[in-house]
Amino acid sequence: MAHFAKIGLNNKVIEVQSVHNNELKDSNGIEQEINGIDFLTKLTGWAVWRQTSYNNNIRKNYAGIGFTYDEDRDAFIPKQPYASWVLNETTCLWEAPVAYPDDGKRYNWNEETTTWDEIVS
Repeated sequence: MAHFAKIGLNNKVIEVQSVHNNELKDSNGIEQEINGIDFLTKLTGWAVWRQTSYNNNIRKNYAGIGFTYDEDRDAFIPKQPYASWVLNETTCLWEAPVAYPDDGKRYNWNEETTTWDEIVS
């Protein structure tokens, strides 16, 4: 199965649909993204679709509802979880300004102090 993100206003992902791989094949049997887009456009009447991939082979990340499609990076970017987090240009994922502690304990991000607070049970 191939997967396609429906792109709405401000390049936001508003839906993700599955399409059988056969719908993507051209006359030579080679899968083409445009064939999946054409199939979904005819099916739904919506013309703005971009293929996405569970294994992140294309467009950096698997698209989810609320993600943004960045045309310049040709990538799906999740919503920024905190104002202090920065976008990793290689992965197109958000990262805390301070690395998560590597001591086997569990932590929650504290945006007020921009630190990781240990979860004490």
